[in-house]
Amino acid sequence: CTFGHLLGCISCKRREEVSASTTVDWHFRPPGELEYRHIFHYKHPTADILDDDFSGRLEWRGTQHDDIQIGAVYLSNVTFNDSGTYLCTLHRTLFLPVQNEEVSVEKEVQLTVVAVANRELTTVIAEIMMFVLIVVLQLWLILVLVYCYKKISADHERREAKKALKVQREA
Repeated sequence: CTFGHLLGCISCKRREEVSASTTVDWHFRPPGELEYRHIFHYKHPTADILDDDFSGRLEWRGTQHDDIQIGAVYLSNVTFNDSGTYLCTLHRTLFLPVQNEEVSVEKEVQLTVVAVANRELTTVIAEIMMFVLIVVLQLWLILVLVYCYKKISADHERREAKKALKVQREA
């Protein structure tokens, strides 16, 4: 079974009417290391994987035009070696009337890969209690329906008996 993880990175402009061009770079730093490795570069419409360890496993899931506001990538076939810090850098050029302005935004994403997510005891107990409660409530509902049916049936029989007795007396 293979699992993937979406590494999210969002940077919105303050003013929508200002056009811009953006590139996105992703870097990775394993635990215990000081330096980041450049692993991914995106400039619409081209995505480049720059590190062999991530070859074929990174997929662009961000904005699909020049002015990128969502710089997300999907990491597939996640392994323990993928644990570490990911750094997303958005380099945006704002096209202003007087002169262009360069803006850079950095976002860090911490990824910790675990063998299997452990289900806590309270979760298991809650599931069992919900199942028991559903069964008990269904049985209670059936008993109430049977009781009501018998009561209505008995009332109906009593009325019919009274009618028959009344008819006999009149005859």
